[in-house]
Parts: sequence; structure tokens; C-alpha cells
Amino acid sequence: MKNLIAILFLSLHLCSLLNFSIAGRSSIASGVSGFANPSVTLRSSRHLLAEDSKISLEEHLRNLEELSKGYMTNSDLENAIMAFNRRCSSISRVYSIGKSVEGVPLWVMEISDKPGKQEAEPAFKFIGNVHGDEPVGRELLMLLANWICDNYMKDPLATLIVDNVHLHILPSMNPDGFQKRRRVNANNIDLNRDFPDQFFPMNDDHGLRQPETKAIMSWMEGIHFTASASLHGGALVANYPWDGTEDKKKYYFACPDDETFRYIGSLYSHHHRNMSLSTEFPEGITNGAHWYPIYGGMQDWNYIHAGCFELTLEISDNKWPNATELPTLWEYNKMSMLHLVASVVKAGIHGKIFSSDHGKPLPASIAIKGINYTIKAGETFADYHRLLAPGNNYEVVATMPGYKSKSTHIILGEEAMTVDFILDPVIANADDGFLQKSWDNNFLPWWQSKLFIMILILTFLCILRRRLLNRSKHRQNAGLKRPQL
Repeated sequence: MKNLIAILFLSLHLCSLLNFSIAGRSSIASGVSGFANPSVTLRSSRHLLAEDSKISLEEHLRNLEELSKGYMTNSDLENAIMAFNRRCSSISRVYSIGKSVEGVPLWVMEISDKPGKQEAEPAFKFIGNVHGDEPVGRELLMLLANWICDNYMKDPLATLIVDNVHLHILPSMNPDGFQKRRRVNANNIDLNRDFPDQFFPMNDDHGLRQPETKAIMSWMEGIHFTASASLHGGALVANYPWDGTEDKKKYYFACPDDETFRYIGSLYSHHHRNMSLSTEFPEGITNGAHWYPIYGGMQDWNYIHAGCFELTLEISDNKWPNATELPTLWEYNKMSMLHLVASVVKAGIHGKIFSSDHGKPLPASIAIKGINYTIKAGETFADYHRLLAPGNNYEVVATMPGYKSKSTHIILGEEAMTVDFILDPVIANADDGFLQKSWDNNFLPWWQSKLFIMILILTFLCILRRRLLNRSKHRQNAGLKRPQL
């Protein structure tokens, strides 16, 4: 009887553990997940359960045993990360951004010619295994890291990335879910629904967020990423913001940078072996809200709160394909992954912002006229990296409190463009000579702030001297008027 109850209890969880979609089964029949008809995968990747799946308990149990064969365990993954770092120590470092619910470190590999050093370069991040039952991403990200290591100074793309980008790779955001073979984390929370949402008051209580979510958010506070991508499974498409709508209905809901997101999404899909050939998703890309809305997603949060252009990449029709398919999936996605990272250097506009009076770097804001979205230059070098769709005319505007705004018109071609700015301090009429705005010394050049203080001190001394002289004269005059005794 006890055994029967245990089996029944286990059966309640098996759908979430396996999450086989119709697309997954059809792709196995075809031999390679990437070749499955994309129309069959409609919306399967975002559902918690594969509702159409009709598999017996015995088949579920057998599949559960088979799922992990050929995939790295969490321990294997950690060992692979450390081995990579030892082998490629000259261009990499490994660090942890936190731990999962069950205490598994969330290891990140940074790849750069100067890992761990601040540079006037864009940063890009990859995140895999957001959902525990979608493990292809963690495998492909390890292959990506090792391929770049092996091909640095040999392959132009690998060399470009190492020399000009700080690439950060988190192979597994949800190691507990992977260990349990289920979508959610150890607290039964979908991590891609755990971020603050722009439309609805959800996940606003910091104390209630999952440790994995908190780790990502803290990570973003420390590093300003230009762009990023999370790797998922269950479909074959590049998904871009917005992921939700104001009324929770399904329709195309564009973010301010819709054209730019369509560009970088197409960049990925067209370098993929067959993603752009999809009959379900034109050009292999989709607006998330048009596919169907989700709330509390990581993608929209990145764009709104972190100034980071993030894609959600569905890279395998089957959530958990046979491990023998991994080499093929790597070959199909390799060039897409490399070109997406390289885009933060090869596309858009880049530059630095300085003060005209003494050349100090200014952490100013960069806006594009007609696009309701701004990014901020870095604090140390005042460098900015702004992705934009090529082939358009843009008016670029640099603003900084205490300085006059400046703008310039550009025609952006297929290659990246450098646009530097030199901003002038805002000064009032020459009659008074004082700064018109912001008394905050953080926004004032050091010599102007010190000069202002000196002027105040000198003015005070002059007033004090005048009062002392007046008092002395008054006493002298009073003495002369006294009657003679």
C-alpha cells in the first residue's frame, strides 16, 4: 500500500519533471531537434506542463532515468568550469554571483583579454538553464567558452570578442531545478516569473524573491551589460520585448527599441542553421506579447531597469533532447551565439563623453530622438555602447546635469560608429559669472567649486572688515562730541 501511494505521488510530478512537448517528440522522430517543423512547437516552451503529452507511468519512469544520460551533472558542470579556467587562465576568471536555494554556487566564467579589469568596453552575458528542465543551454555555453579559448588569436570572431568585449557566461541559473528534473527551482518557483513587473505590482517585495533572482539583480548592479541572452528550450525562435501587455491580452506590444530588437533577433536567427526558416515565426523571431504574454520575466526587467538589451532564445524544439543531439545543436547555434556577442562591438554607436573645461570624463546620458529610452555612460571612463538598427538616420543627444546638452545627426550604416561628445558647463550671464544650475560639487569642475568657495570667503571678510572699520569710526566720532569737563 505504501509503495502504491508513493508511486501515485510521484506520478503527480512527472509531467513537470519531464515537460516533453509535441514538438520534442516529433523532433526525436526526425533525429535532430533543430529540424522539427517549428509550427508544431507553438507556445509549448512557455507552458509549465505538456498538456498534450499522453505517456504511461512506466514510460515516464523510464524517461526520467534516461533524461540525464550524457548531460553533465551539477558536480560535472562545476568541474568543467574550473577546468576551463585553469586551461584558459590568461583570458578568463571564474566567480560566483550567489547560491541556489539548496546552496549550489552560481558560477560565472568571464572571458576577456583583461578579465576582472574595468575597461571602456561593452559587456555581454549569457545565462543558461533558467528552467531546470531545459539543459541544452548549459551544455552549449560550456562548448562556447571552450571554443573561444581554443580559437583565440586563430579565429577573427574569437579574437574580436576576447579583445573587445567582456563576456560573462552563467551556464546554470537553476541548478536545483536541473537536479530535480523540473522547470521550477527548489522552492517550486518559476525563476522567469520572479522579477519585478512593469505593469503589475508583483515580485516587488525583495524579501520574497528567490535567491537565484536576487543574485541576478545584484549582478546587474555591479556590471553594466550592454546586451544579453538567456537560453531556453521547447521551440526554435528569438524572442524580444515586450513580454507582457497592460491588459494581459495577446497582441504585438512593441518596446521603444522594437526595431533594434528585431535587428539583433534576426542577427541570431539568420546565423542559425534553420531558425529563420520557421513557418510559425516569420524570420525566426517573435515579440513575446504577440506569442503570448508573461509577467515577471527577466528579459523585460533587464531592458527597463538595467539598460541591457536581452533576448530570450529558444534554441531547441525539444526541451531535453537526447544527448547525442548536442553536437548538432552546438553547430547550429555556434555562429549565432558568436555574432550576437560580437554585435555589441560591430553594431550601433559607441563613444565617450568629456567636460570641455578640463577634460574630465562625464557619466552623461545618451538618448536617441524619437526613442523613449536612455542609457548612461560608465562612471569610470564615461564610455557608452548603444545598440541601434543599421540603415537609419538618428539624432543622438548627450545630457548631463550642470552641462549644456549636445546633439548630432548620424547616418548609421552596417558598421558601428564612434560618436564622442564634449559638453560645456552651463554658465549664467557674464555679469554675475555664477553657475546657473546645480550647486552640487559632484557636477562642478573642481576649480570652479573651489573658486566659488574662495569668493564666498573673500566676500565675508570684506563685509566683516567694513563693519569693523565703521564701528571704529563711530567710536572716534562719539569721543569728539563729549563735553569738556
